[in-house]
This record gives sequence, C-alpha cells and structure tokens, in this order.
Amino acid sequence: MRIAKDNVDIKMEIPGAVIRQRTDFGDATGLGKISGEYFSLSAGVDTTPLFQGLEGNMCQCPHWGFVVRGQLTTTDAHGAQETVKANDLFYWPPGHNVKVEADADIVMFSPQHEHSHVINHMIEKVKG
Repeated sequence: MRIAKDNVDIKMEIPGAVIRQRTDFGDATGLGKISGEYFSLSAGVDTTPLFQGLEGNMCQCPHWGFVVRGQLTTTDAHGAQETVKANDLFYWPPGHNVKVEADADIVMFSPQHEHSHVINHMIEKVKG
C-alpha cells in the first residue's frame, strides 16, 4: 500500500499546523517489538539475490515507512509491482523484493525479530 502525502486525509488544519492521518494502514497485532530503521540505498540495488533462500525467496517481514528521497519498486509473489517515491508513506506486506530506481533514503518500522532474521540472512549472503 502506498499513499502520497497529499492523499493522506487532513484531520485538522490550523495556522501553522496540518495534521494528516491514514487509518487502517496495516495491522501490527502480535508482532512484538518494533525496530526503527533508516536505509540509504543507491540506484540499482536489487534485493532479489540477497533474499534467495528465504521463504519464497522474498522478505517475509512487513514494513511501514516513509520515503525521504528517491524511488523504489517492490514486487510481490504474484509479480505485482508498486513504486514509492519521495514523500510517500508505504506499507510493504510480507512477501516482497525491492529494487531501487533512484538513490533513496527511507525510514521504516518493522517487527524486530522478523526483520533481524532477514538482515542477518543478507549479511551472510554478502559474506558469501
């Protein structure tokens, strides 16, 4: 799920403040501790080879985040693609790969246990 800032409902607007809220933006029930993450990624980065060996050869961890700059495209298990770009909020459900289209900085919130497993898997892949 992706939503541009201008498409997030304005709940309150007063001089000097605009409050936007998107409700029902994923469900974190039963996911335990959450980690806050800041990723800086160069154009051309593709997680596909790094996720080989994980269930479905994809990241099985959900992420909620914000694109500070750049552009990324996710592909799910069915081949559906979604592109997020600067100032977009996003929710990536389990079962995705990511390709960086333009140098990007993203902030994500992820279930700590699940995403640590994925990150450790990527570290091992890079080690060879």
